[in-house]
Amino acid sequence: MKKFNPSSNHPDRALQAWQILVAAAMNRQTFTYKGLSQLMYQKDAAGVLDKILGHIAFFCSDNKLPALTSIVVGKARGTPGADIPVAPKVMDREREKVYNYDWYNVYPPLPKQLADSFASNG
Repeated sequence: MKKFNPSSNHPDRALQAWQILVAAAMNRQTFTYKGLSQLMYQKDAAGVLDKILGHIAFFCSDNKLPALTSIVVGKARGTPGADIPVAPKVMDREREKVYNYDWYNVYPPLPKQLADSFASNG
Protein backbone atom coordinates (compact mmCIF):
# COMPACT_ATOMS: atom_id res chain seq x y z
CA MET A 1 0.00 0.00 0.00
CA LYS A 2 1.33 3.39 -1.00
CA LYS A 3 1.08 6.33 1.42
CA PHE A 4 1.80 10.02 1.16
CA ASN A 5 5.05 10.85 2.92
CA PRO A 6 7.46 13.77 3.27
CA SER A 7 9.25 12.82 0.06
CA SER A 8 6.09 12.66 -2.09
CA ASN A 9 6.39 14.90 -5.15
CA HIS A 10 4.12 17.86 -5.93
CA PRO A 11 1.71 15.97 -8.25
CA ASP A 12 1.22 13.25 -5.61
CA ARG A 13 0.67 15.86 -2.91
CA ALA A 14 -1.75 17.65 -5.25
CA LEU A 15 -3.80 14.46 -5.44
CA GLN A 16 -3.80 14.31 -1.64
CA ALA A 17 -4.94 17.95 -1.45
CA TRP A 18 -7.59 17.26 -4.13
CA GLN A 19 -9.16 14.59 -1.94
CA ILE A 20 -9.19 16.87 1.10
CA LEU A 21 -10.60 19.84 -0.82
CA VAL A 22 -13.33 17.80 -2.50
CA ALA A 23 -14.55 16.60 0.90
CA ALA A 24 -14.44 20.16 2.22
CA ALA A 25 -16.29 21.54 -0.82
CA MET A 26 -19.04 18.96 -0.49
CA ASN A 27 -19.47 20.13 3.13
CA ARG A 28 -19.28 23.84 2.25
CA GLN A 29 -16.07 24.32 4.21
CA THR A 30 -12.95 26.35 3.65
CA PHE A 31 -9.40 25.64 4.77
CA THR A 32 -6.68 28.02 5.79
CA TYR A 33 -3.29 27.36 4.27
CA LYS A 34 -2.05 26.54 7.76
CA GLY A 35 -4.92 24.13 8.43
CA LEU A 36 -4.41 22.33 5.13
CA SER A 37 -0.67 22.02 5.70
CA GLN A 38 -1.28 20.64 9.19
CA LEU A 39 -3.65 18.04 7.79
CA MET A 40 -1.28 17.05 4.99
CA TYR A 41 2.05 17.24 6.84
CA GLN A 42 1.00 17.01 10.52
CA LYS A 43 2.80 20.32 11.10
CA ASP A 44 2.84 23.91 9.93
CA ALA A 45 4.44 23.79 6.51
CA ALA A 46 4.59 27.40 5.44
CA GLY A 47 5.38 28.03 1.81
CA VAL A 48 4.92 24.49 0.51
CA LEU A 49 1.36 24.63 -0.81
CA ASP A 50 1.72 27.13 -3.66
CA LYS A 51 2.93 24.68 -6.31
CA ILE A 52 0.77 21.86 -4.94
CA LEU A 53 -2.37 24.00 -5.18
CA GLY A 54 -1.16 25.32 -8.54
CA HIS A 55 -1.41 21.80 -9.95
CA ILE A 56 -5.07 21.68 -8.88
CA ALA A 57 -5.86 25.21 -10.02
CA PHE A 58 -4.50 24.62 -13.52
CA PHE A 59 -6.19 21.21 -13.79
CA CYS A 60 -9.54 22.80 -12.87
CA SER A 61 -9.00 25.60 -15.38
CA ASP A 62 -7.94 23.19 -18.15
CA ASN A 63 -11.02 21.03 -17.56
CA LYS A 64 -13.53 23.85 -17.07
CA LEU A 65 -14.17 22.92 -13.44
CA PRO A 66 -14.89 25.45 -10.70
CA ALA A 67 -11.72 26.73 -9.01
CA LEU A 68 -11.44 24.14 -6.23
CA THR A 69 -8.48 25.98 -4.73
CA SER A 70 -10.66 29.02 -4.05
CA ILE A 71 -11.72 27.40 -0.77
CA VAL A 72 -8.15 27.61 0.61
CA VAL A 73 -7.67 31.00 2.23
CA GLY A 74 -5.17 33.00 4.22
CA LYS A 75 -6.01 33.20 7.92
CA ALA A 76 -5.79 36.98 8.16
CA ARG A 77 -7.28 38.01 4.81
CA GLY A 78 -9.85 35.23 4.28
CA THR A 79 -9.08 34.98 0.56
CA PRO A 80 -6.84 32.75 -1.57
CA GLY A 81 -3.25 33.78 -2.24
CA ALA A 82 -2.28 36.06 -5.09
CA ASP A 83 -1.10 33.12 -7.23
CA ILE A 84 -4.52 31.43 -7.26
CA PRO A 85 -6.22 32.38 -10.54
CA VAL A 86 -9.50 33.74 -9.16
CA ALA A 87 -10.24 37.45 -9.43
CA PRO A 88 -11.12 39.03 -6.05
CA LYS A 89 -14.32 40.56 -7.50
CA VAL A 90 -15.78 37.14 -8.29
CA MET A 91 -14.39 35.23 -5.30
CA ASP A 92 -17.70 34.66 -3.50
CA ARG A 93 -19.44 33.62 -6.71
CA GLU A 94 -16.59 31.22 -7.58
CA ARG A 95 -16.67 29.71 -4.09
CA GLU A 96 -20.41 29.08 -4.48
CA LYS A 97 -19.74 27.30 -7.77
CA VAL A 98 -17.24 25.09 -5.94
CA TYR A 99 -19.72 24.33 -3.17
CA ASN A 100 -22.54 23.54 -5.60
CA TYR A 101 -20.53 21.34 -7.96
CA ASP A 102 -20.95 17.55 -7.75
CA TRP A 103 -17.28 16.73 -7.09
CA TYR A 104 -18.11 13.14 -6.17
CA ASN A 105 -19.14 12.60 -9.79
CA VAL A 106 -15.62 13.43 -11.02
CA TYR A 107 -12.86 10.83 -11.05
CA PRO A 108 -9.90 12.20 -9.10
CA PRO A 109 -7.15 13.25 -11.49
CA LEU A 110 -4.06 11.12 -11.80
CA PRO A 111 -0.84 12.74 -10.59
CA LYS A 112 0.38 12.77 -14.21
CA GLN A 113 -2.71 14.73 -15.30
CA LEU A 114 -2.08 17.25 -12.53
CA ALA A 115 1.59 17.50 -13.52
CA ASP A 116 0.72 17.97 -17.19
CA SER A 117 -1.69 20.82 -16.41
CA PHE A 118 0.92 22.49 -14.21
CA ALA A 119 3.67 22.07 -16.80
CA SER A 120 1.58 23.53 -19.62
CA ASN A 121 0.44 26.54 -17.55
CA GLY A 122 3.03 27.06 -14.80
